[in-house]
Amino acid sequence: MKSIEKIKNVYFLGIGGIGMSALARYFKYTGKNVAGYDRTQTALTDTLQEEGIDVHFEDDIRNIPSKWNPAETIAVYTPALPDEHKELNWFKSQPIGLFKRAKVLGLIANEKSAIAVAGTHGKTTTSTMVANILNKTPKGCGAFLGGISKNFGSNLVLPKEESPWIVAEADEFDRSFLHLQPLLALVTSVDADHLDIYGDKARIVESFEKFISQIREEGKLVIKKGVELDTSKTKAQVFTYSLKDDTDFAALNLKLDEASGTYGFDLKTPDGIIANCKMEYPGLVNVENAIGAASLAWLAGVSANELKAGIQDYQGVARRFDVRFRSEKKIYIDDYAHHPEELKAFISSVKALYPGKKVTGIFQPHLYTRTRDFAAEFAASLDLLDHAVLLPLYPAREEPVKGVSSEIIFDKMTLEAKQLMEKSELENMLKNDQNEIILTMGAGDIDRMVKPIVELLQQEQGV
Repeated sequence: MKSIEKIKNVYFLGIGGIGMSALARYFKYTGKNVAGYDRTQTALTDTLQEEGIDVHFEDDIRNIPSKWNPAETIAVYTPALPDEHKELNWFKSQPIGLFKRAKVLGLIANEKSAIAVAGTHGKTTTSTMVANILNKTPKGCGAFLGGISKNFGSNLVLPKEESPWIVAEADEFDRSFLHLQPLLALVTSVDADHLDIYGDKARIVESFEKFISQIREEGKLVIKKGVELDTSKTKAQVFTYSLKDDTDFAALNLKLDEASGTYGFDLKTPDGIIANCKMEYPGLVNVENAIGAASLAWLAGVSANELKAGIQDYQGVARRFDVRFRSEKKIYIDDYAHHPEELKAFISSVKALYPGKKVTGIFQPHLYTRTRDFAAEFAASLDLLDHAVLLPLYPAREEPVKGVSSEIIFDKMTLEAKQLMEKSELENMLKNDQNEIILTMGAGDIDRMVKPIVELLQQEQGV
């Protein structure tokens, strides 16, 4: 690849993706000409256009800037694009560097001291927490995040010139994280997922073990207790973390403030206790994520006061345990959960936070292959609800698979209060259901229902 400094123009194929848009912003803010294509207009693509980035939504090579010098141009693409994509195939025929997003992220992150957060779930929240803690230090950090941080108002944190750190979400999809060579790394979970890419869990484990083998020799690795990886494949020093087990990093004296729904704890580290940590953000699962984030920050040399400030100041990520409405009678929380283990963790955290309350969960399955491969596990997680609503499956990048729909999850559920429903029927259901806690869950276009649900609840509750 050409030196990043010599590149003047960057074109993105799939610019509206959360990881792609962070790179687009990075190149724009560092003085490059940036443009790109995406299939769908979203709030994120609107924001990119407001920031001066040219975005279009038709797969047409005439929209590619014609005045850019090929010798000073690269194109970045997402592997989610179909093989027949016209613009992608045009770039393949040109003397222009064409790279996957993960390759470009690796080139940027590996130039500094990278802090990589990997795992089949929990990595967006944890990496965002790490970035928030490090930005309480004088040198700060840069970060490429998998969600819109409420603290930063973006999925990109630009590094200060003197900062040694780049925080990066290490994505296992398409083995993207194998382009990273971090100094510090953390693994939150290794569950079966993306079986359309890997085939079986053994190959996922193999890929994670390859990832940890790429940590720098002088580096450090933190693994959540219970994650089974062969750590002999890394030369890094290995630490463990958990919510409250006997690990190198853990929460001691964990207490729930029932009035605010938040938790306080003392942080156990290999060098002693950091007392009186407090999270203003709800959810027991987020306390566990905070332990992981704190372990990386501690290993990066952050002081106890900076660490505590970063944990307490954390405001969350859009669509991660995102409390969108709260009144005396009802609470509405939106979450990106789209894997059975994510659903289980999210629903269990809500139940722990609001014991005795009726919880209605609305779930949109994501991908035919994931729904097919984990129908029984999805059913078991959704059975934790008091009332479950399943929306039609969101296919994303996939073509239909015969016999696969939301109904195969529905049929495996034992919960009596369950419904299959079109999105158009949600408003009437919410008006008539005696719900106290409402959850929306999924990685598809269910996010478009969030605003209408908030408006309905505001009207209903007179807020």
